[in-house]
Amino acid sequence: MSLIPLLDRSAATDQLKLAMRTLVAQPWGNAQSCDVLVCRRGMPAVKVERVLTQLLTELPDARIERIEIDARSGCADFSGHLTVHIGDAVRVFDFVWDCRWRAAEEGWTDHWGEPDQIRAAREFGWRCFSVWSERAPAHARASLGVPNGISQLA
Repeated sequence: MSLIPLLDRSAATDQLKLAMRTLVAQPWGNAQSCDVLVCRRGMPAVKVERVLTQLLTELPDARIERIEIDARSGCADFSGHLTVHIGDAVRVFDFVWDCRWRAAEEGWTDHWGEPDQIRAAREFGWRCFSVWSERAPAHARASLGVPNGISQLA
């Protein structure tokens, strides 16, 4: 599924939907930040679109007002976190989109015996998330005694 049908059904604000449609219209350059869709560093628009597609799949009924993405892009991956503003609530999601991981999971190899990341990206598109997890809310993190809601094992 592409982002556009999800946008049509989404409860996100009109301003955010417009920003997402602008992003989709120019997928081959760097994502352009605006007030409601903030990219904290240079990142490919096509990879930002994949993260937004996952988000709207997870939260189709949320009235999302603003999104901030802080991520780094590699050849086969895109990892970071997404801060989502819904009214007075702020939700944070950690993610790793990784077509190499998806290819290995599927058992697909290329001519050199490496995971066929090109095939995985083409066939799975946005569905190559090896990690998609929501951090605990700030009040829950405080009670757990961990700074970001993700416990660290020794």
